[in-house]
Amino acid sequence: MNAPLDIFISYSHIDEAYRVELEKHLSLLRRSGAIRSWHDRRIGAGDEWKPAIDENLNRAAIILLLVSSDFVDSKYCYDIEMQRAMERRASGEAVVIPIILRHCEGWQKNTPFGALQALPRDGKPIKTWADPDEAWTDVARGIRQVVERLTAP
Repeated sequence: MNAPLDIFISYSHIDEAYRVELEKHLSLLRRSGAIRSWHDRRIGAGDEWKPAIDENLNRAAIILLLVSSDFVDSKYCYDIEMQRAMERRASGEAVVIPIILRHCEGWQKNTPFGALQALPRDGKPIKTWADPDEAWTDVARGIRQVVERLTAP
């Protein structure tokens, strides 16, 4: 079995409930040993947060951007984490996947990640789905396909 792929989750703390749901829907990938996810809530008491974020962001094979107006408004998420993610994508070091949580004006035309295929399908915000579990399943399926592509022999 291959070593698990590292996944970095970039999100605004206002969207923390969405991050929790995402991780539940990725649990089969995690339990199978295919992935290991990381986000800033894993930083321990007394640890320096910036080096921990940098280390995990720079190690990740897949970087998930949990997109909302709060994500775009966050100086750290947008100006630091997302910019670094896009640099790593440009150099072929990581796959960046935008996950659209809530409506966010202009993300498709006015952001560096706007040209990337987003999840869930058609970039339809998770909050607008009649059945949120259907949206999260679509997201998990999309991430699984990327994991399988990256780990294929």
